Amino acid sequence: MTNSLASISRRALVAFLGAWLFAISAFGQETPPSLLQIADRYWMQPDVVYASANNTPLKLDIWYPRDNPDPTPTVVFIHGGGWIFGAKEGAVYQLLPYLERGWRAVNVEYRMAGNSNAPAAVEDVRCALRWVFRNAKQWKFDTTKIVLTGQSAGGHLSLIAGMLPKGSPLDNQCYGDEDLKVAAIVNWYGITNVNDLLQGPDLKNYAVMWMGSKPNATDIARQVSPLTYVRSDLPPILTIHGDKDSVVPYSQATKLKEALDKVHATNKLVTITGGDHGMFTQEQYKMAYSEIWSFLRENKVIN
Repeated sequence: MTNSLASISRRALVAFLGAWLFAISAFGQETPPSLLQIADRYWMQPDVVYASANNTPLKLDIWYPRDNPDPTPTVVFIHGGGWIFGAKEGAVYQLLPYLERGWRAVNVEYRMAGNSNAPAAVEDVRCALRWVFRNAKQWKFDTTKIVLTGQSAGGHLSLIAGMLPKGSPLDNQCYGDEDLKVAAIVNWYGITNVNDLLQGPDLKNYAVMWMGSKPNATDIARQVSPLTYVRSDLPPILTIHGDKDSVVPYSQATKLKEALDKVHATNKLVTITGGDHGMFTQEQYKMAYSEIWSFLRENKVIN
């Protein structure tokens, strides 16, 4: 990292943490000492180009501890926004629980529907995951402990990125022979069956916009639906979903669990009782993260 980039990264991190700490103090919450130390412990390498598609450079940010040169568990985070809006920069606070534990983090952007319709976003996140594996030695990513996670559309993209089989045509945008086997997937209220959102009682405008006017939208929707790839040898999958979600129906979570259970794939569904789309209480978030750490521990991702 050049001195100028390092300076920018450090200023961005300090500014972000300052805003975060102000928000915590405004609500009268105690600040964990480890949070206060993150600015001193981490660098961030911004806007690394991992691929290019449709004349669009695709970028990711890498967060890494300054004082740990050894490979660490790495979270690959994919932001939400219904595949039609959002930015990686808006989701940085989601990395904090992992940074606090000394992990590395990769924060991924992808093409929105206004740039490219489905399946572009899926192709992009698979390219990002391949980039992580190909560059693991340089950036000290422990490839035996890669965890994919994201919220809403990001939850969907985390699922599909970790569930696609080797040799999928959706990998042709950045073809390679690497086995992109991740240690676990943490799906926050993600879409699992896109076709269910294109028509009928669960029709959602964001899904229709992502498909665009393609005559084969039904086929593409099936191709990019995690339910299409359910099998017994998948990575462990943890889903967190509110049972009153007004944006991504709770049935998307229960159908995935039923399918995974049927083939005896390792998985767990954590239901947030009364939870709308990401609108959980502080106690519910604490419970969710407790479930995440327990799930990762049970599946040998962390000790």
